[in-house]
Amino acid sequence: MTAPAGRPRARSPGEAFPPDDVATMRIALALARRGLGNTWPNPAVGAVVWTPGPDGPVILGRGWTQPGGRPHAEPVALAQAGAAARGATLSVTLEPCSHFGKTAPCSHAILDAGIARVVSAIEDPDPRVNGRGHIMMRAHGVTVSVGVLASEARWANRGFIKRIVEGRPMVTLKLARTADGYAAACAGPRLMITGPEAAARVHLMRAQHDVVLVGVGTVLADDPLLTCRLPGLEHRSPVRVVLDTTLRTPPGARIVATAREVPTWIVAALDAPGAAETALAQAGAVVIRVPRAPDGAGLDLLAALAALSARGVTRAFCEGGPRLAESLALAGQVDAVEILTGPDRLGRPGLPSIGPALAQIIERDPQMERGEAVPLGRDAWRSYARRR
Repeated sequence: MTAPAGRPRARSPGEAFPPDDVATMRIALALARRGLGNTWPNPAVGAVVWTPGPDGPVILGRGWTQPGGRPHAEPVALAQAGAAARGATLSVTLEPCSHFGKTAPCSHAILDAGIARVVSAIEDPDPRVNGRGHIMMRAHGVTVSVGVLASEARWANRGFIKRIVEGRPMVTLKLARTADGYAAACAGPRLMITGPEAAARVHLMRAQHDVVLVGVGTVLADDPLLTCRLPGLEHRSPVRVVLDTTLRTPPGARIVATAREVPTWIVAALDAPGAAETALAQAGAVVIRVPRAPDGAGLDLLAALAALSARGVTRAFCEGGPRLAESLALAGQVDAVEILTGPDRLGRPGLPSIGPALAQIIERDPQMERGEAVPLGRDAWRSYARRR
């Protein structure tokens, strides 16, 4: 059985996991990724029900968290396995929940199904769980193994973990630049830096995030739609979020005109004009008020991210350009960076794609993992991500 490729996991000397546990956890992690951007405020979890076989694990059921966060991955996998789940093993990317919410606890479903062993990647940091699911299952005779591919699972769940632990979503920046490093010319029409393959990758990344984030300057300059337009994934468009201190977003902007089909939230200062809010609300947009930054020049970005977190957002995809990216870097709120580099040079002075604070993070931060450049048509794509 060939396990899906996964993120390398650093192991301590002498540490080893049973091969079947590793193989099934890799499958569970691949299943979990199907839910990214589609399960918030819940985490995107994957689960596999299996038994050992002569040629590797025999898969009895697979599941991942469904849209809106319910049903959870475990009951989906258990339902697929049916009666065969009794005496089997369940591999799951996050500790099964143990509390009653809008659904019954997954740990109860596991006990009812007769699962004999649970292989769990990491504990759930939610204070309503936080080890209690594992304790409950052990108390009822289930063998529980924790820590298989833990680094990969923390990576996959980093948005959910940040929301629970830090009260903010994970923030991913997307930046496009010319071959000589510019995002835009100083004057003239908007640059078309990258090609269709890069555009398709951006649309896929949108589908894997809860919200796409821009500043009002981007709305005024480009009037973007900010939806996912990949065939078959149109329903996965994220919420559009505009940071707009004084509510300059026009009610006729495309993201407002389509707000009843794809939600649009506009984050504004407490003192932004009430009449502008009324006009936007009548068009279908939601206005969220937060304090200004201490210098009064714009929004308090920490407060803005906290407000998104309070609404359940775990993963934010920032397409707001170099200025917003630099502001988030200065605020220490950058978790991942996706850089798309086109093949052509601007050949004259322009707006640099990467500011000094962001450059410091991606070039010198010891916690920032740097990926290799990957070709996308004539363009190149490179990822950077903070390890924790």
